[in-house]
Amino acid sequence: MAATIAYEDVQPGTQLPPRSFPVTRATLVQYAGASGDFNPIHWNEKFAREVGLPDVIAHGMFTMASAIRVVTDWAGDPAAVVEYGVRFTKPVVVPNDDQGALIEVTAKIAALLDDNRVRVDLIATSEGQKVLGMARAVVQLA
Repeated sequence: MAATIAYEDVQPGTQLPPRSFPVTRATLVQYAGASGDFNPIHWNEKFAREVGLPDVIAHGMFTMASAIRVVTDWAGDPAAVVEYGVRFTKPVVVPNDDQGALIEVTAKIAALLDDNRVRVDLIATSEGQKVLGMARAVVQLA
């Protein structure tokens, strides 16, 4: 399967549909089970505070994976993402309530590359703070 978006149909500045991803403590426990990352900063509030965090925080890889969903949903095929990298700038703090946290992601085409590839720049925020920096993906389009 390949991307469903044609290279000819995009240009720099094209905005991808934004998404919001809720994160609760239950989400973190499920992710820990799937990833094998049971670090207590992701589920134990007392431990997280003892090591200087404001509360339990989401796994960085969970945050990164949530953000790229904006690109994979837009492209129509996760395999269309040929490169992806981020810098972790702030943790996603997940309070112990029914609301949890929200990761909000926007993305746009930043550059047209050779071979029907585009660079997509992403912005991921939580509580109004940027949680990923230099979030960029290279996507192979049709």
